[in-house]
Amino acid sequence: MACLLETPIRMSVLSEVTASSRHYVDRLFDPDPQKVLQGVIDMKNAVIGNNKQKANLIVLGAVPRLLYLLQQETSSTELKTECAVVLGSLAMGTENNVKSLLDCHIIPALLQGLLSPDLKFIEACLRCLRTIFTSPVTPEELLYTGPDHQTILFNHGAVQNIAHLLTSLSYKVRMQALKCFSVLAFENPQVSMTLVNVLVDGELLPQIFVKMLQRDKPIEMQLTSAKCLTYMCRAGAIRTDDNCIVLKTLPCLVRMCSKERLLEERVEGAETLAYLIEPDVELQRIASITDHLIAMLADYFKYPSSVSAITDIKRLDHDLKHAHELRQAAFKLYASLGANDEDIRKKIIETENMMDRIVTGLSESSVKVRLAAVRCLHSLSRSVQQLRTSFQDHAVWKPLMKVLQNAPDEILVVASSMLCNLLLEFSPSKEPILESGAVELLCGLTQSENPALRVNGIWALMNMAFQAEQKIKADILRSLSTEQLFRLLSDSDLNVLMKTLGLLRNLLSTRPHIDKIMSTHGKQIMQAVTLILEGEHNIEVKEQTLCILANIADGTTAKELIMTNDDILQKIKYYMGHSHIKLQLAAMFCISNLIWNEEEGSQERQDKLRDMGIVDILHKLSQSPDSNLCDKAKTALQQYLA
Repeated sequence: MACLLETPIRMSVLSEVTASSRHYVDRLFDPDPQKVLQGVIDMKNAVIGNNKQKANLIVLGAVPRLLYLLQQETSSTELKTECAVVLGSLAMGTENNVKSLLDCHIIPALLQGLLSPDLKFIEACLRCLRTIFTSPVTPEELLYTGPDHQTILFNHGAVQNIAHLLTSLSYKVRMQALKCFSVLAFENPQVSMTLVNVLVDGELLPQIFVKMLQRDKPIEMQLTSAKCLTYMCRAGAIRTDDNCIVLKTLPCLVRMCSKERLLEERVEGAETLAYLIEPDVELQRIASITDHLIAMLADYFKYPSSVSAITDIKRLDHDLKHAHELRQAAFKLYASLGANDEDIRKKIIETENMMDRIVTGLSESSVKVRLAAVRCLHSLSRSVQQLRTSFQDHAVWKPLMKVLQNAPDEILVVASSMLCNLLLEFSPSKEPILESGAVELLCGLTQSENPALRVNGIWALMNMAFQAEQKIKADILRSLSTEQLFRLLSDSDLNVLMKTLGLLRNLLSTRPHIDKIMSTHGKQIMQAVTLILEGEHNIEVKEQTLCILANIADGTTAKELIMTNDDILQKIKYYMGHSHIKLQLAAMFCISNLIWNEEEGSQERQDKLRDMGIVDILHKLSQSPDSNLCDKAKTALQQYLA
């Protein structure tokens, strides 16, 4: 019985709370506009700092009524403004509150409010919009972001209207103007090229940004100015060797990485610097020797330490919750630093416990940290030396294979790309990776809907097949299946097609392997080759296909599949006379392998090809101005004379 009594007690408490809130909502429907206004003002005072009251009013349907009053032409400006203030206050409650507001289509109503001539009402709408859009539950596309949005702002004179605000007496106004420019310039060449030439009080914008990132300015201002210059540089509006980048922006961002800075400043500094130097090897070299940056980043993994200088408990609690962001930022910056230079990669790997930290990062709970760790590892895996040493010493392939078993596409793309490097023939990791079931995993990737994953899957298989033993090649063909192989040969993505042709070329190498594979898959392979040579493909695709034919022609028994196929022989003859040297050379390789007179049956093959007019073409090519083609034709002719 005791249990049964609980329900009515809870219900009566809820009824009491709801009843005490209901009169606020009822007053919104009063026929007297003055009473409605007073009701909204009283509601505003009641909800400030009171999440329970906010939730009750939402449940009782206050939001649709407030939005109705806000949009009514007959409502006074004062009433509209107070409605916007209350809605903003409701938005400051829980995430569920924001969801409820979004469900009532608050965004269009507030955006419409921005057209009002009344500044107080506009400000109230803007405050409410800002609160809603800073909530993680609000989808960005509601106020869409990206190039389209930047272009609309740009076309409506945003640059000219915001520029003069950089000289405002109010620090807050200057900062918001600066933030606007950083958002407008990001990955937008059109805006960035315009910003370079904008004058404010006789000074060019980049010069103003440089002044704002000087050491005596507030950190927030330094960072945002550095972002503006970084984005303009990446968009091609400022050269990477410009003094404002090399001597001002880069050193400022390195300063932000020091342990004296707050966590969020260190994160933003490292991520912006990673973005700045990512495509430029010279900036990578300069950054790597500025203020011992590589060693400085190692501190990102020790934060907050047990002897942390943080005395503010709230700050310590915040930093403990966000320490993973530091690790993510460090991995990103290490990835950019080591993208091209072998010496820098060596310095990174020799930094204390670096490989262990990356390996740990691969299994972190945060997807963003895992992705950054994989990117860092991928960057370092471009080094032949490190693939042979550090990567082997730390058995990096093991956690990588684990990552590949179950990860979001964005991680899979980078991880599978790195696996391609680990499967290069000089990598000691190649064998253990093969033994751990990589063939099935990679064949699975080739069936992905994501073209990048299909490319990486087939690329890794191509590397795996290079100079491999017959068993590995047989495993690849069996796991991939001929059906899937030919599906990939008709893939709409050019990269997939090229890598599949590369795989086929590597499978069809060394005579016993060529003969073995062609004895079981010859018919389908010849069919695929015919289709590609007849299709509308570029020079590179056709060159690869002719090289596959040349490999087949190098087989002992396999070459008969070409000699008994008049259609293929006519195609080889056609490409010998093609206008493109690459295709002529590839076709010449086919002919040379077919007529080589030390091999059994060469006389019959030579006779058949002579009857087709091949010798006449060889005589013509022996006069070619291209020395390579000329030499190949003369060598082939000698086979007839021997």
